Amino acid sequence: MKMNKVNVIIEQIDFSGTVLVKRNHQAIQQFSNGYANRSYEALNNEQTRFGIASGCKIFTAVAICQLVEKGQLSFDTKLSDVLDITFPQFDRDITIHHLLTHTSGIPDYFDEEVMEDFEELWVKHPMYLMRSGSDFLPLFLNEPMKLGVGERFHYNNAGYILLGLVVQEISSMRFDEYITESIFKVAGMEHSGYFAIDALPNNTALGYIDNEDGSWRSNIYSVPAKGGADGGAFVTVEDMYRFWKALYDFTLLSEQMTKQLLTPYIHTDDDYDRFYGYGVWIDIHDSNITKYHVMGYDPGVSFHSAYYPESDEITVVCSNKSEGAFDVFKAIETM
Repeated sequence: MKMNKVNVIIEQIDFSGTVLVKRNHQAIQQFSNGYANRSYEALNNEQTRFGIASGCKIFTAVAICQLVEKGQLSFDTKLSDVLDITFPQFDRDITIHHLLTHTSGIPDYFDEEVMEDFEELWVKHPMYLMRSGSDFLPLFLNEPMKLGVGERFHYNNAGYILLGLVVQEISSMRFDEYITESIFKVAGMEHSGYFAIDALPNNTALGYIDNEDGSWRSNIYSVPAKGGADGGAFVTVEDMYRFWKALYDFTLLSEQMTKQLLTPYIHTDDDYDRFYGYGVWIDIHDSNITKYHVMGYDPGVSFHSAYYPESDEITVVCSNKSEGAFDVFKAIETM
């Protein structure tokens, strides 16, 4: 009956994507629905790669923690001391910690408190030119601070763009190369990567935007040509499970550094006991952490994934539609 409830939601919203739920490393649910490519009627399957938008901010945070662990950086390092880039109106007291926790106060290139349509960004800055972190700098480089440093939580993509540039500067590697070598390969995520949307590998789902009149279009003109530190990686559901497992097995970071990554540093929402660590959302109930989770939304992309420490359960919901992942995720969670 519980599975029927999920099926009802899938049918109601016409879910397109793949789902994996494991408890104690055993799969208790795994299914796919919809098309990875509607034109060719190619079905989504268990090995399909999906874009996860901002869901990959946690990869950036892990990369920073690895560099801190190696002694090449600290969370108190000031942005102005590590990047040789002039930000005319930025506060010079902004630290790596502030960027990781969305408390830097810098302007965002896509401010969800101001803008609603992500596609508006590409009117003046064509999306096909956005292929690296430095390509985003003109969108916020000369803007004034939005808030005081440390004043409050303000979700900020630009902050993670800067963290990606820090990873490049410290490691002397391209950001995507560093993540591939130091995270994906180490965690066994052999099918994941930062793929250009105009050069996708086989079995990768195209993102779809459904219009109100029943027509649809792919998202190739709606998102950056290549993802980076703030979002845009592609993963399979099994690879995302492997990431969580590698994180909790202390394969990616030491136990002490993993605890720092997963510390609830800042309260994010007055209506919920929800906090933010480094690249990860944290839910707390009765003083106990009930869930670590990541999420991502772009035109043609919706994604939710969580680790529940009390039950040792990992849930991954990837969708190649703008909406749907949350509804399926919540239906599974109520089980």
